[in-house]
Amino acid sequence: MRIPLSWLREYAQVPADATAEDVMADLVKVGLEEEDVHRPLDEISGPIVVGQVLDLVKEEQSNGKTINWCHVRVVPEGQEQTLTGDGIDPSGVQGIVCGAHNFEVGDKVVVTLPGAVLPGDFRIAPRKTYGHVSAGMIASVRELGIGDDHDGILVLSRIGLDPELGTDVLELLGLRDEAAEINVTPDRGYCFSIRGVAREYSLATNTVFTDPVAQVTAPAATTDGYPVRLEDQNPIYGVPGCDRFVARVVRGVDPSKPTPPWMASRLRLAGMRSISLIVDISNYVMLEFGQPLHFYDADKLQGPIVVRRANAGEKLTTLDEKVRELSTEDLLITDDRGAIGLAGVMGGAETEVGDSTVNVLIESAHFDSVSMGRTRRRHKLPSEASKRNERGVDWEIADEAAQRAIDLLVELAGGTPDAAITDAGARPEATTIDLEMSFPGKLIGVDYTPAQIIDVLTSLGATVEGDASSEILRVTAPSWRPDLETREDLVEEIARLVGYDQIPATLPTAPPGRGLTRAQAQRRRVLQSLADEGLTETLAYPFVSAAQNNLFGTPTAGESVNAIKLANPISAEFGFMRASVLPGLLDTARRNYSRGFRDLALYEGGLVFLPGDTVGTATLPPLGQLPSEEVLEDLFSSVPDQPWHVAAVLIGHDAAPGAGLTPRAFEWSDALDVARSVGDVLGVELVVTQGQHHAFHPGRTAQLSLPNGDVVGYAGELHPKVLQELDLPARTVVMEVNAEAMFEAAADVIVATPLSTFPLTTQDVALVVDRGVVAQDVLSALREGAGELLEDVSLFDVYEGPGIDEGKKSLAFGLRFRANDRTLTADEASESRAAAVALAAERFGAVQR
Repeated sequence: MRIPLSWLREYAQVPADATAEDVMADLVKVGLEEEDVHRPLDEISGPIVVGQVLDLVKEEQSNGKTINWCHVRVVPEGQEQTLTGDGIDPSGVQGIVCGAHNFEVGDKVVVTLPGAVLPGDFRIAPRKTYGHVSAGMIASVRELGIGDDHDGILVLSRIGLDPELGTDVLELLGLRDEAAEINVTPDRGYCFSIRGVAREYSLATNTVFTDPVAQVTAPAATTDGYPVRLEDQNPIYGVPGCDRFVARVVRGVDPSKPTPPWMASRLRLAGMRSISLIVDISNYVMLEFGQPLHFYDADKLQGPIVVRRANAGEKLTTLDEKVRELSTEDLLITDDRGAIGLAGVMGGAETEVGDSTVNVLIESAHFDSVSMGRTRRRHKLPSEASKRNERGVDWEIADEAAQRAIDLLVELAGGTPDAAITDAGARPEATTIDLEMSFPGKLIGVDYTPAQIIDVLTSLGATVEGDASSEILRVTAPSWRPDLETREDLVEEIARLVGYDQIPATLPTAPPGRGLTRAQAQRRRVLQSLADEGLTETLAYPFVSAAQNNLFGTPTAGESVNAIKLANPISAEFGFMRASVLPGLLDTARRNYSRGFRDLALYEGGLVFLPGDTVGTATLPPLGQLPSEEVLEDLFSSVPDQPWHVAAVLIGHDAAPGAGLTPRAFEWSDALDVARSVGDVLGVELVVTQGQHHAFHPGRTAQLSLPNGDVVGYAGELHPKVLQELDLPARTVVMEVNAEAMFEAAADVIVATPLSTFPLTTQDVALVVDRGVVAQDVLSALREGAGELLEDVSLFDVYEGPGIDEGKKSLAFGLRFRANDRTLTADEASESRAAAVALAAERFGAVQR
């Protein structure tokens, strides 16, 4: 909401020297957020004055254009020129070239003299053009930044002005005014008006508020007013769509009358375009009082006005010239021909006021806010009227708002109001709330005095029954505050107006023995360890396509993943919750790779969503009571399993090239090492076996399992076809593990293995086995057969070639032996090695090479 300061000063005691920033600083105290400042003088400056055309000579040019060579007086005749600057004639008569032709000799116009600056940093200076020195410019409304008309200059007499020559145009057209823009929250719709903001400013500054409604006297309704029937007999949203409808008729208005500059200036500063006097008056009253009005061309109405819900298949052409198919939930304004307006949102084109309108019917009504909001959203039709109606409008001022519009039509357009007045329906009942005097202090933690409580509630406009000695106050909320419904709402107002700064800030003492839960600590440890290893953490949306879920959510090709489908996805392509972290992580990698980052090591930890047979529940427990154990169990069982996964992707090389450094390309074993590092920080030993996953390379995939056999993930190189589809480089390697399953398998305390102080003995062995034997299985057999003296075993070479039979391969292992209590002899190490080889031979037919 934009608040022109000159307008605000009519109803609130704003200091004459206060700026928009000063006003916003005061309004912040009562919870109105500042947004922006609108100040025309930031883009325009003088000298810009009223001038009169003394003579005008039309001169045809060689380019076919006709220009006017004019002399314009910019000071009253006989007075000395007070303006100074290069190009300003001391006699007060300026020679100006003008290309517009909508003015005559004797017209008073706006003259921008040398030294003036117009919007767009357009600087005025004397310049030679068309054979003359033009010392200034006769301006149009567009050049002044106050309208869109550029076909002709601004002739002041045509907007009802006859100012003295030399008058400051910036002051005359209200361009020295400024506006403060504030953000109005949905529960404070009354602040979408000068009236509401003036009241809040007075509360913030403890000054006097002058209610503009109190300055209007509306006559009582009569029985012979324009016929109006309210026929919403079966309310859809619990209350009638329209409970009060005031109709007034004004006849004989002059549609050619211009909007006075003061009104046009205020509307413009408030963010609304000046259209015509009749339309501008309706908008002016809406901004001033907060009551949306609608003006009908009374001569276009056919029969009585009926407010009702739309019929199935009914249509309406609205003021924006769009034909809208109506819902049976839409509230309509109708006459004998059918719909003539969407109630409280936008009028219809058939009864629109125009250049020929002389008789006007004014609608000032109170509509149900829920119905207005639903209609606005249904038709995607935001308007200034719906913005206010869907937040709640003061039901008491419908007649005063109509009278204010009539007063302006009579004053500015020469209309005559009918004596007959329609006021159909009835005012809603005000909300009454019982407030215990001790409740505000208990809720907020501040000892508010009874006097403070009563003073705040009274200043809000509420009616308070009770005094400082009462234990309970009976508070009737004002008609402009439909948001005040409970005692908590009243306490919020007390805290707001007494001052949030009066609420003490006390940090609670953390109870002993609390901190991160076991799972939280494990998550942090995993994420930090990956960052310590040089990977970069990323975060992607959990929304994926069905194809992405089927590719990464299951290891079996052709198998569909049971996934959660979103009812309202941000993109139709990504309409499911993820069953794997890899789709979003790979998309991040692809985007970075396409932008020139060729070496990437990324990781992400997050929830995946694995629904069971049933998702959601058909019944919800009632509000206001604790659900039973059975109901809670049903609710929790309907929530999908959401384990925490961690994934990584490695592309390119492990380091940037440098002097004396040759980077190593990432390979499948690097992804396996990342997965193992997750197990290491959790104290979980991952069992690595040859894996099969349709998204991974068939020969470079490791399956990761817990010691109990549960599969928790995969690591390795992505399948070439997948890389091609994802537009990723060859040899991209990834890993993903179910970290939550690893959390459960992890020991509560990780005990480090003590280091022996005795020397190490190493021996190597090369075993020939069938080509199909998995190296990890042989390694496990060696570890088992070697016994407790074996400290570590690792595979360091795989050979197939000359010297090895067809269908065979040679696996070379390095074995490390050490004892904790003595120095091993060579015979002891060899004996342990022989036992290891024997077990491998027994299980896999391994032959020592």
